[in-house]
Amino acid sequence: METTAGLEQLRDLLDMGMEKGYGIGALLGMTAESLEPGRVVFALTPRTDFSNPLGIVHGGILSTLLDSAMGCAVHTALPDGAGYTTLELSVNFVRPVPLEGGRLVCEGTTVHVGRKLATAEGRVRNEDGKLVAHGTTTCMVFPPATRE
Repeated sequence: METTAGLEQLRDLLDMGMEKGYGIGALLGMTAESLEPGRVVFALTPRTDFSNPLGIVHGGILSTLLDSAMGCAVHTALPDGAGYTTLELSVNFVRPVPLEGGRLVCEGTTVHVGRKLATAEGRVRNEDGKLVAHGTTTCMVFPPATRE
């Protein structure tokens, strides 16, 4: 099985966050379905506190799911000690997501990972496999810290 330093670090961070109950994944009940170099799949089941005033899943929940999957896909491709942050996030909402619509699955994949910038794309599908949102991100990559 192929692995990278960023992938191993991400696995450790996700395990620690779930174990200790912190981080956005723990807050929203996200689960890591698949972690591999350049590709991450997260899932969550909507709850009533995820609703907007119309009684459907708030777009911020879908945006967070996309940002998490795409950013973590970038993380899996980084060398040891490198970091990243989201510079730009673009989200398109395709259809409303009812609170009782079942589990949402989001796949994030890298498009380009360079020394200074990385891009990724993501798709959120409902329990029926229908696309509900998709997006892209640009991340700034921070090189590993040096002791100089």
